[in-house]
Amino acid sequence: MEKRRTVVVSALQFSCTDDVSTNVATAERLVRAAHKQGANIILIQELFEGYYFCQAQREDYIQRAKPYKDHPTILRMQKLAKELGVVIPVSFFEEANNAHYNSIAIIDADGTDLGIYRKSHIPDGPGYEEKFYFNPGDTGFKVFQTKFAKIGVAICWDQWFPEAARAMVLQGAEILFYPTAIGTEPHDGSIDSRDHWKRVMQGHAGANLVPLVASNRIGKEIIETEHGKSEITFYGNSFIAGPTGEIVSIADDKEEAVLIAQFDLDKIKTTRHSWGVFRDRRPDLYKVLLTLDGNNPVR
Repeated sequence: MEKRRTVVVSALQFSCTDDVSTNVATAERLVRAAHKQGANIILIQELFEGYYFCQAQREDYIQRAKPYKDHPTILRMQKLAKELGVVIPVSFFEEANNAHYNSIAIIDADGTDLGIYRKSHIPDGPGYEEKFYFNPGDTGFKVFQTKFAKIGVAICWDQWFPEAARAMVLQGAEILFYPTAIGTEPHDGSIDSRDHWKRVMQGHAGANLVPLVASNRIGKEIIETEHGKSEITFYGNSFIAGPTGEIVSIADDKEEAVLIAQFDLDKIKTTRHSWGVFRDRRPDLYKVLLTLDGNNPVR
């Protein structure tokens, strides 16, 4: 009898300093901890090399970007992935000539760099002023064939868009991964989006019948902006959802965490195919999704 395909996934959660070497060392420590617990694919949070600098619009922060080729953190994670035999998506601030992207490199279990995805949806609001730093991604939604599974990886604000999740699963993604940086709203302390944030992604998992892994940071970060100090307390709540949207592992809003969950990909595939949501799709009726106003297709 053919052996069933099972995979162990992990989401990491930690607070960042504003020192690259410290944060990369923390990430490596937690990757090793996840590996010891049997993890095959390990997700680190968004832009983990430093503070979430997008609280401010500052020219000096643009200097944090580095080219994809020979990026030191990616190279270090390639060595780590090869040593441990694990898959590691690596979030980074990319400089590409005169363009800049919020990007992620997918490192396979033998250390091979499988390529990058560039964040498609770029937010612009108080405390999350990413349009100042990042061009809209130009890679389109992608899937990556790793040693353990075919995975779809998108980034933070992408997680609020069901179209992104569906696009990746249509291309064969068996698990969805979302590195994230989200917390309080500097302009309104009464807003707490954590439950909304989780439910939206649980919906992606359930609607597409695939597991989903979300990694978020924790801790309070204070950034000097052009208007004074800005403060975000990142609420963690990193989680792993199963293929019906059920949460199978979740972190709290304060503690460092290494979440672990195992999935039987063959069993999930059978359920996904028999449930009928992909059989009964009607792409001929979805042309309205190519519009902004419900009428005129975007060209």
